[in-house]
Amino acid sequence: MAPAGFEHGAVGMRLAIALGAYVEANELGVVVMAETGFTIERDPDTVLAPDIAFISNEQLPKGELPKKFWAGAPDLVVEVMSPSDRTPEVQEKIANWLLCGTRLAWVLNSSKRTLTVSRTGLADRILDINGTIDGEDVVPGFKLPMKKIFKR
Repeated sequence: MAPAGFEHGAVGMRLAIALGAYVEANELGVVVMAETGFTIERDPDTVLAPDIAFISNEQLPKGELPKKFWAGAPDLVVEVMSPSDRTPEVQEKIANWLLCGTRLAWVLNSSKRTLTVSRTGLADRILDINGTIDGEDVVPGFKLPMKKIFKR
């Protein structure tokens, strides 16, 4: 897969910085960056890597973090759509994450300046540039205005 474009990286990093700082300050768990693999199925193994992921303290092992792929799904995944991404493919990826145990998924769409919020059993919600991202019960207390992500 080709590297992501500049806007993709900037938008994703703005969210990753805010989310990571909040999670660290409140000792809620760990936020990991793109290219971190999660083994969501075995025999055959299926490994996915979201753009950003959060794993709560409840899921983290005591002691050192795993050196290999994480076994299972993160609590939160974030996918940042690239211009080459197709909506049905991204929706399928989010559906897989939710099916495998991810509790909350966010899809950032830079071209539309929106964020789609997905949870198992609930209709997707779309936030526009005037909305506020909410970590709900997955990242309690986390709130970030969309304008902070899509500035410029």
